[in-house]
Amino acid sequence: MGSAGICIAGPAKGQRGVVPTLRPAHYKTLIALFERDGFIFARQRGDHLVYVKPGVARPLVIPAYREVPVFSIKNLMSTAGMSREQYFELLQNL
Repeated sequence: MGSAGICIAGPAKGQRGVVPTLRPAHYKTLIALFERDGFIFARQRGDHLVYVKPGVARPLVIPAYREVPVFSIKNLMSTAGMSREQYFELLQNL
């Protein structure tokens, strides 16, 4: 496994190149990633941190978990309008 939630898997049958796999990530890693993408901390309620960005209709709600599950990360990426490529690029630059 690579750094901070990146796992590089070999090419699947019929595919070219190396495909990164989404892995659970620590909430602080996700906060740094989305802040680098322009999101700003708005508020916190319990163990959920809320981030906003001008031009994005819905706020991001990041749970303060040691390991944020993959389905939650996918939902956050969808809400932010972020592609997998952009996610992994930001993750590599942390």
